[in-house]
Amino acid sequence: MRSIRLGSRGSTLALAQAHWVKARVEERRPESKVDLVVIKTSGDRFTDASLQAIGGKGLFTKEIEEALLRNEIDLAVHSLKDLPTEMAQGLALVAVPEREDARDVLVTRERTSLDRLPPGARIGTGSLRRRAQLLYHRPELSVVSIRGNVDTRLKKLDAGEVDALVMAAAGLKRIGREERIVEYLSSDVCVSAVAQGALGLQARANDAGNEEWSFLHHAPTAAEVTAERSFLSRLGGGCQVPVGARAMVAGDAITMIGVVASPDGKSLKRGERSGKFVDAVKLGVELAEELLRAGADRILASV
Repeated sequence: MRSIRLGSRGSTLALAQAHWVKARVEERRPESKVDLVVIKTSGDRFTDASLQAIGGKGLFTKEIEEALLRNEIDLAVHSLKDLPTEMAQGLALVAVPEREDARDVLVTRERTSLDRLPPGARIGTGSLRRRAQLLYHRPELSVVSIRGNVDTRLKKLDAGEVDALVMAAAGLKRIGREERIVEYLSSDVCVSAVAQGALGLQARANDAGNEEWSFLHHAPTAAEVTAERSFLSRLGGGCQVPVGARAMVAGDAITMIGVVASPDGKSLKRGERSGKFVDAVKLGVELAEELLRAGADRILASV
């Protein structure tokens, strides 16, 4: 029996994602034995510091990629938003499954919507992107840093450490906590992170048989995240800069919204561009250049 080793982080969400991939592979390859290999990343170890303080790219992916290169695993399951736009040498993205809900959502104890939160209400997030857009929308709110996996953050909310959380809809849905969602935030309020809600399956670039993962690939999702990652790459930012992007495919067309904001929410540049499905990379680059000309370069230089 062939053995396939899937590498994943050990959080509840990461394991839910890895088990989803495991089930699909076992269904497709019943003759194979699929094992999960849990790998602790830098982002998992340093939970008391903000992501910005830890710095660097690949906080949640580097150790998993190293395990791939050492042939300790055969396939890595990443949240694609965590994967740097510059692929590590010797590795390749071999499949992007269909995306889960890409939106950000509000979670509150009292089921209060964002516009009804009182001035000074404490909203918890570890994301500069969310902080910047929330303060731009409602500068009288208090946005506080909060780290931890989905369950940890929900417990902090329930304990009264914050009045609300802004989180990814995809994460809550994948671990069966959708009932905690109070409000889906529109892109007018909060444009989601690049590749939010999407998985990236990564393997060694020179492995024979990488095409066997193609059954997990979803072309519309791949086009969306390609445009978004192209946008981020042209801006020169990693996953910890105040940048949001959301591309949407409809037929052979693709439309994308992009935003760059200062961490204090006082300055925000936003744009939208449409094009053809096959021109996803070009679309992302052109939108980034449009925002850079509009002043996004000065915002990014100040972060």
